[in-house]
Amino acid sequence: MAEIMTFPEVPVRECSAFPITIEDDASPVVRLIGRTLRDSVRTGHAQEVLGRTVGTVAVRSHDTPQAATISFGGKTIAVTGGVVIEPGATVVVDLRARFAAVGEPDGDVVLADGILRALAPPLPHWREAARHFWAVTREIPGIPEVLIVEAASRERARFGDGATEYLMAGPSDLLAGVFSGADDFAASLGAGLRVKGTLSQLSVMTAASWRVRFDV
Repeated sequence: MAEIMTFPEVPVRECSAFPITIEDDASPVVRLIGRTLRDSVRTGHAQEVLGRTVGTVAVRSHDTPQAATISFGGKTIAVTGGVVIEPGATVVVDLRARFAAVGEPDGDVVLADGILRALAPPLPHWREAARHFWAVTREIPGIPEVLIVEAASRERARFGDGATEYLMAGPSDLLAGVFSGADDFAASLGAGLRVKGTLSQLSVMTAASWRVRFDV
């Protein structure tokens, strides 16, 4: 896929922010897509895609029935569950691999490639991601008072103060993925993430990861 893509046939909005809306009682896949697109908007990633004024893309999971539709409506970008209209493009992705494409897209290939790019915003530095994770999950009942993070680069960070601690360690990219919500916490445990804490803390940290991943 090219590093930079243009869409000469479709006008691009010149504003720097594109509102992302999701339906009420949204499903996990809708929330995941919405949160990911908001990350792209916030970081200025793939604006040539998010600035489209028209178009629809169906996003389907490669191994579950989960599906969602991304619609460009002129002033907002809406993410809804299922596929109820004929989309301009369809992509099949691995939801546990940062929306990695599985197979070739159908329909408008340029639009499909653009959406895949928009669904892959750059990860923040693991320390920045951990700081944000701690800020948005700190008030969850039962969460440890201190979060200790150790990167494979031998860097270390400590957040909070108190007697109860929880350790998360692993490669920098994996830590950034978990803390930003790009990676599933449970899947990351099988991919090199190491944790140290009690079983009850593991349950709470799983809930904390869902809050970040699904923006709930």
